[in-house]
Amino acid sequence: MKKIAAIVAGGSGIRMQSKIPKQFLLLCGKPVLMHTISRFFQYDNKIEILVVLPENQFERWNSLCSEFNFDIKHKLISGGTERFFSVKNALSNIEINGLVAVHDGVRPLVNVKTIKNCFDSAEKMNSGIPVVDIKESIRFVDGDRNFSVNRENYKTVQTPQVFNLKLLKEAYLQKYESSFTDDARVFEAAGNSICLVQGNIENIKITDSFDLETAEKIMNFLSYQ
Repeated sequence: MKKIAAIVAGGSGIRMQSKIPKQFLLLCGKPVLMHTISRFFQYDNKIEILVVLPENQFERWNSLCSEFNFDIKHKLISGGTERFFSVKNALSNIEINGLVAVHDGVRPLVNVKTIKNCFDSAEKMNSGIPVVDIKESIRFVDGDRNFSVNRENYKTVQTPQVFNLKLLKEAYLQKYESSFTDDARVFEAAGNSICLVQGNIENIKITDSFDLETAEKIMNFLSYQ
C-alpha cells in the first residue's frame, strides 16, 4: 500500500523567543526539520514526503537544503492560517490512495518503531495514533473546583498520526472547529474510530528553548543523528 508522510512545519519561533522559525533552528548541527524528514526516510526510503510550510519560508528552506546538502526528495506545500487548513492543503495534493502520516515538523525524535507501529495499525484498523503513559499525578480543574483523576485512564498523544487516506480526506471536508487540535480529533468527529499504539517517550515536540536543549541531550545520548 502506498505510504505518504505530510510533515507540518508552520512554527514562527515566538515561544522560542527567536527570529528563526523553530523548524529551522539547529539541532546537533543541522535544522530540526531535516532530522524529522530523515526519520521517515529511514523508515521507508520510498515514502512520499510532503513538507507543509508558510509560503514565505520556501526560499529560506531551499537555501538551507543547499547549504546542508540535504537531498532527501520532498515536495513543498503551502500552509494555511491554522493547522487544520495546512493539513487540508497537503491532502488536496495527494492524488493516490493509501496511508498518510501527519507529523509535526518539530518532533525530530520519533523513532522508526513508532512510525512502523502507526502505519501497521492504520493498514489494519484505518488509524494509528501514538500515545505514551502519563507518569505524574494529574488533577481535573473545573473553575474553582479540582479533583484527582486516575492517570491510568489518560494518555499523552503524539504524532505521526496515520490514517486511511480516503477516510481522512473525507473527514477534512468538515467545517473547521477550534476543538480540532489534532488529526485524530478531526477523524473521530467524522464518525471514525481511533486506534492507539505505543509511541516513544523521547518523541517530544520542540516548542521552546528548554525543549531544544532537551532534544539535543537526548539525541547525543542516543547517538540519534
